[in-house]
Amino acid sequence: MDLLDSNHWSDVHRLLADLDRDIAGLYTEAGIHGIRTRFVGPLIAIGRFGPLTIRELADRRNVSHSAMSQTVTAMRQAGLVETEPGPDARTRLVQLTARARDAVPFMEAEWRATEATTRQLDEELPYSLTQVVADIRAALERKSFVARLQDNFA
Repeated sequence: MDLLDSNHWSDVHRLLADLDRDIAGLYTEAGIHGIRTRFVGPLIAIGRFGPLTIRELADRRNVSHSAMSQTVTAMRQAGLVETEPGPDARTRLVQLTARARDAVPFMEAEWRATEATTRQLDEELPYSLTQVVADIRAALERKSFVARLQDNFA
């Protein structure tokens, strides 16, 4: 078999996309438009802790500053957040718009329901997905993905 005809983890990517689509569908059914699932965590954080800098949001969500900056830009374009100068010239504070504030209770309920549901699913599995991830991370600590790639690079 030619590995160019393979995409070994495509089912994992498709599963995550399907779950994401189902979550997004809850927002559509509730008449809440323009909120992508990647917005929910940052919007909840701002709702809970008040205006935050992009760095603070990135740290809370465990993503890069660049990724959060892109997310904030998209949320601003969707009319969910506003930014204003922060405590120094290099920072911007991100705060919710009224529309986002109104949606925060739904987002919090969805987040809790999603967490409960994924935990229940994990318990149903003979080998939990969280354990799979931990085992993959442990294997990558023994030998990095880059080193493994290099070993297989032809």
